[in-house]
Amino acid sequence: MKILVTGAAGFIGRHLCRALAQKSHSVRALVMPGENGTSIEGVASEVVRGDLTQPGTIAGIGEGCDLVFHLAGRVTDWGGMAAFRSVNCDGTRNLLEACGAERPRFVYVSSFAACGLGRHLKGTTEDDEAVKSGVPYNDTKLDAEKLVASFCDREHLPYTIIRPANVIGPGSIWVRDVIDRYRGLFVPLIDGGRHSASLVYVDNLVDGMVRAGTMRIAEGRTYFFRDDWSVIWRQYLSDLGAMIGKRPHGSIPFFLAWYGGMMMETLLTSLGIRPPLTRAAAGLMGRDNDVDTTRARRELRWRTTVSYDEAMERIRRWVKETMT
Repeated sequence: MKILVTGAAGFIGRHLCRALAQKSHSVRALVMPGENGTSIEGVASEVVRGDLTQPGTIAGIGEGCDLVFHLAGRVTDWGGMAAFRSVNCDGTRNLLEACGAERPRFVYVSSFAACGLGRHLKGTTEDDEAVKSGVPYNDTKLDAEKLVASFCDREHLPYTIIRPANVIGPGSIWVRDVIDRYRGLFVPLIDGGRHSASLVYVDNLVDGMVRAGTMRIAEGRTYFFRDDWSVIWRQYLSDLGAMIGKRPHGSIPFFLAWYGGMMMETLLTSLGIRPPLTRAAAGLMGRDNDVDTTRARRELRWRTTVSYDEAMERIRRWVKETMT
């Protein structure tokens, strides 16, 4: 198949491009103007540059494509709602309109955060109602999901929505940003670090994504992907810190973290200053977000193949080679 991947130079995107190429698919990789695309050179059959928020730059982007994996988006835990909406919602609409005439299958990579952070999500299924939480990233991902479903239903296009848990692997934000934080101030636990970290290793996720994009049963469906590890935040942050001789210090109660994050976002975001604490971080680390992956396991025959120990060993090697 000929497959378009947006966000191809990102952490998940480059792993997906590699997996698709290994299966002999022809990959067209969309990369932002000025973005470093060396990680997918020699992997993607074609690298094109365009900005989803500028429709003129992506005209004809889906020409000849059978399948689209849409990963590109604003992925961060802070910023104004307008900035998130421009990329996550308007950019998604522009891509759908640019590709619609080709009638490809459309896979939108959302997040389990679209269900609404700040509450326990343990046991949540794909059929349960998603609730907005006021966090720009979460809410715009949910709006984009609805936009994809509405557009594709109207145009009779097959689509699938994917909601990954917290994605880890060598170079992921859950590795790089935490290590950077250890080297800066300190890394506190939230709510004692006692809740599940709700992790998914990037190779395990990509396997599920490929299955969801190529199996007919997945058309019109939404899937959670979360590894079946029993790992709480205290363990994960301790294991990661140990790679550079650090460990977490202190604990912030959940409600203090949530409302403190809200206050800091309100005061600092308009000044362009990244808040030291956000609601997104509080919601991800201070609640149990072990969503139910039964559907993916039953319909796609998806399983965790890379264990936690193996995942952390790969991360340890990467940290040693690149961050020490």
